[in-house]
Amino acid sequence: MNFEISEMTESDFNTIADSLATDFDDFWSKDSLQNELANERSKCIVARRNSEVVGFASIWFGVDEVHLTNIVTKKSFRHLGIGKLLLEKLIDIVKTSGYKTFTLEVNEQNEVALDFYKKYEFKCVGRRKKYYNGVDDAIIMTMEIS
Repeated sequence: MNFEISEMTESDFNTIADSLATDFDDFWSKDSLQNELANERSKCIVARRNSEVVGFASIWFGVDEVHLTNIVTKKSFRHLGIGKLLLEKLIDIVKTSGYKTFTLEVNEQNEVALDFYKKYEFKCVGRRKKYYNGVDDAIIMTMEIS
């Protein structure tokens, strides 16, 4: 399958806004994603198959680092390499932006995601206690950009 990766548009947002909880993960509300799209310190990208949005990701540009805020694939399109394509595009964006550090948090219970990020040379550098729903810790991971 071929997927196209590009910057998220208002039209993309409108297409997925009402299906965030059902087709993706119940992580971001419609309002929080719209705020990301409008934030000048943020960049949102999408993966499309034909004209259908099948995944999206977002990063924040901080003072001295870029932070991955979300990466998600539509439930019916998982395990097809879309997350890999989105992350690789974000890494390219970070590299060309001049930032040297790329960070993220992963639920300590999400071994698949932990292994996924380790393959891209993200290192575990810390922990946020009870970060997810006041229960699970977040593992802080960082990639140094050369």
